[in-house]
Amino acid sequence: MQTALPTSTSRASRAFASPFRWIVLLFAWAALVLSTVCRLAYGTLAISVGQSLALPLAALGVFVTAFHVGYVLSNVVGGVTTDRIGGRATLSISVLGLAAATFCFGYTTSFIVGLILQAIMGLTAGADYAAGVKLVTQWFDRRERGRAIGLLMTASAIAVIATNALLPTIVEKFGWRDTYHGLGVIVLTFAIICAIVVRESPDSNDTAVPTLRHKKPRMSTLFTRNFVLLGLAGCGAFWGTLGFSTWTISLMVKGHNISAVQAGFVLSIAGITGLLSNPAVGWLSDWLDGRRRALTIASLGFFCVMLLVFGQLSNLNSFLIAAPLIGIGAFIASPLLVTQVAEQGGPEMAGSAAGIANAVWQSGSALSPVLVGAAFQMSHSFSVAFSVLAVGPLFGLICMLFIKEKESRKTIDAVLTSAMTFHNSGDESK
Repeated sequence: MQTALPTSTSRASRAFASPFRWIVLLFAWAALVLSTVCRLAYGTLAISVGQSLALPLAALGVFVTAFHVGYVLSNVVGGVTTDRIGGRATLSISVLGLAAATFCFGYTTSFIVGLILQAIMGLTAGADYAAGVKLVTQWFDRRERGRAIGLLMTASAIAVIATNALLPTIVEKFGWRDTYHGLGVIVLTFAIICAIVVRESPDSNDTAVPTLRHKKPRMSTLFTRNFVLLGLAGCGAFWGTLGFSTWTISLMVKGHNISAVQAGFVLSIAGITGLLSNPAVGWLSDWLDGRRRALTIASLGFFCVMLLVFGQLSNLNSFLIAAPLIGIGAFIASPLLVTQVAEQGGPEMAGSAAGIANAVWQSGSALSPVLVGAAFQMSHSFSVAFSVLAVGPLFGLICMLFIKEKESRKTIDAVLTSAMTFHNSGDESK
């Protein structure tokens, strides 16, 4: 006679099978879109802000630095907080705080006030990422987690497209202050709906094995060799992606006298293919039964080669042909890395893992635009600049070679399987 599975195992199975998991993914995705739009809005509105407040260009750049510092800190703090109070609460509180700071920035009257508000916006704009990854990890099992996180990661690309397509027209019609007020109201409305609709996974308060219930793993257990290597590999991947996104247009204009409009079109093609490749590579990793290490190595190797090839091109037609390929290379590694980091932490520590890893990735990748720009200034060589970019994914590839995939796949799903086998074997022995 077959008896029921342990309560927590049954709850987890219900979560993984529930159609509501797609609603949770939608809200996590929408939160990331809105926070990214708020983060990118300043780049579009900076000139208007500077003219209104009579600030020099250097002072406007300090606003970006203040936001970035807050953003990096919020990834760490938000990740740990997510594991303490849950993804739903962290997501709602984070978006609510972002709404308030965004709305208030529209009332900025001085450099100091703007600096403080940008720092607060950064502090509230990073926690939603960790909360979203946490929720997806809880609601999707390993067989669907790759495609779910792949879809989640499309939020950044959608936000870039929306920001550049809509905000210039809006600010021209309503001004930068009302634009920030409008963004704040939109984000506030979303925060309220998010708090009402989103729910934690039915198994979020339990572990898979009843005897371990209520025991939270220590933070020190997160910092395994695999986790450290994933952090370093992500630095390399983001080095290439951020540097490519930041410098490609300028390098094409200065290096080969291609117009900014044509160079922007090349980058747009790369961005669109990158957007489509995120869920595709996530689905592929699920189809391969969660074997994401080999795919990550292949994607970083492909990105490295394409950066070197792109650096040897010199005319618009060749850039247009290469654009979709380098776009795929630039973006497919990120959902694979995020998924592996989340699985390394497991549902209990997915928030901390995602937040800490992203803080490391963002901090490391911030060096890339500076060094690539310096390399081009000294060498005046298009190929040298892209060779510097290629160092990042090559370094990431080397780090991935030392990761043990068997260890990185010790997630809650493996524990669930063990619990089910143990329970059934005990039942048969009776």
